[in-house]
Amino acid sequence: MSAAVDFSTDLCGVALRNPILLASGTCGYGTELEGFINLNELGGIVCKSLTLEPRSGNPPPRITEVPAGMINAISLENVGVEAFIKEKLPVLPKGLPVFASAFETEIDRYAEVCARLDGAPGVAAIELNASCPHVKSGGIEFGQDPQVLAALVRACRAATDAKLLVKLSPNVTSIAEMARVCEGEGADGLSLINAVQAMAVNVETRRPALPNVLGGLSGPAIRPIALRMVYQVRQAVDLPICGIGGIATGEDTVAFMLCGASAVQVGTMTYTNPEAGLVIRDQLAAYCARHGVAAVRELIGALEK
Repeated sequence: MSAAVDFSTDLCGVALRNPILLASGTCGYGTELEGFINLNELGGIVCKSLTLEPRSGNPPPRITEVPAGMINAISLENVGVEAFIKEKLPVLPKGLPVFASAFETEIDRYAEVCARLDGAPGVAAIELNASCPHVKSGGIEFGQDPQVLAALVRACRAATDAKLLVKLSPNVTSIAEMARVCEGEGADGLSLINAVQAMAVNVETRRPALPNVLGGLSGPAIRPIALRMVYQVRQAVDLPICGIGGIATGEDTVAFMLCGASAVQVGTMTYTNPEAGLVIRDQLAAYCARHGVAAVRELIGALEK
């Protein structure tokens, strides 16, 4: 990474050494990747979504490949918030910005997860997963109904003093409306987008490829949708944005930042290459050097029309 370029950025008050984070659900609790990469070379990580109690998720098969991406119906398997605080957080590298992801199926339970994460040593911020597209109870409903989303953000905002980002669903009529709801209820930032609701069919068996039938489409296939939504949200609100959706190269990162993102999350590409986040960081460095960008922050919202 070029020493001549300042790669530091800020996401809702959390200082990042560079704008590359790993997305929730794709890097486990971080330690799963320690044999492959130095986590402290990343901007940060967003850990698997946490519920009040441990959750087993859907039985396999729960992932299937599709052109330019994958569909998953894992359904948020996790160790539970208490095990995360006691067992997972303490072994992560010191100085690594850790964003804890909160999920539940009822508003008061969401708020309780946030309350338990409040002040947990090592948690830099909370990402509120209000938009999981493959959970039969809760999840996507919170991200699709403006009034329900408002109630959710309001309750979680009251439950924690931590920086709170809301992860928005793309499966809505107006992403800008949802962003304004979050801003009005005190969110500190937004993450977008979550996976796009989708399905695949095995024509040989004439059955859905996944027993859950529906799942979340992620990967390069959704990148144009994600870029459009980041751009629209940037026009609608002043909250900082973390861009997510099919980011595979440094140039993809630049595109998201030009559309208004302060940082990005790399997800599906980590499945194909555990070092993808660092590869993308280095490609971003090469872009900045090639274009004379002195500080990566100069790219935020700098799209020319």
